[in-house]
Amino acid sequence: MAPTPAELIRTLVAGRLPGLVHLAHRPGPFHVRHATDAEGRVLLLVPVFSDLAAELDPAAARDVAVVLDVLDLPPAAGAPSTGRAWVSGWAVPLTGDPARRAAVEFAAVDPTGDLLDVGSRFRLHRFEVAEARLETAGAVHRVDPGDYAAAEPDPLHADEAALLADLADHHGPQVTAYLRRRLDLTGEPRVVRLDRYGLVVALGGPGDRRRARLPFPHPVSDLSELSRVLHPLLCTRSTAHPRPHRHPANTRTDRD
Repeated sequence: MAPTPAELIRTLVAGRLPGLVHLAHRPGPFHVRHATDAEGRVLLLVPVFSDLAAELDPAAARDVAVVLDVLDLPPAAGAPSTGRAWVSGWAVPLTGDPARRAAVEFAAVDPTGDLLDVGSRFRLHRFEVAEARLETAGAVHRVDPGDYAAAEPDPLHADEAALLADLADHHGPQVTAYLRRRLDLTGEPRVVRLDRYGLVVALGGPGDRRRARLPFPHPVSDLSELSRVLHPLLCTRSTAHPRPHRHPANTRTDRD
């Protein structure tokens, strides 16, 4: 299995990657801090005194069509990009209780202190996604708004770079041996992407675009479940040279 286009879009626009906002028939684009709530609605955190705020000014008494543009940033050199997400809708300013609830949801993704100044120095705007598309590998995937809302962001995305670094730095020989066995290779395969469904492996050296996906037994829901799935891979011991038995009292469990 692999992430669906809807899941990739939800992951890209979740709020952990930089975003640009485009407004219909207006100059731009504008850099913006954003997040999505549990229903996939996009939240924009906009300084009150900014060009973007002027364009989104509710006093102008006009609806504003907004497009959020988010480009994937691969976690390491040589890692493939998952593409570019575009989601659009009609921005609505939030005040009162809706703004406070939205600030709490924004903080779950990005706990910036500027959320404390919503209503004074900052304003939150929200839009429901009316159109979503993913551009990847020269193709465009249009996603139904209902499918987009029903999908979930990848729970490992925020930690992907750190997880890949840990696999390479602390478990390199075990990972390489495992990949060689699974893929029947003699070279130096490398894990270059990781998501809830499995590992993406580069089969050759720099510049070689051959890759393979190794799926997990089932999609993982969090880091703890990922650890359980990877444990057999990282802790496999050679049966040709078994370690001598030790009394449990003298056994130490290595933790990274």
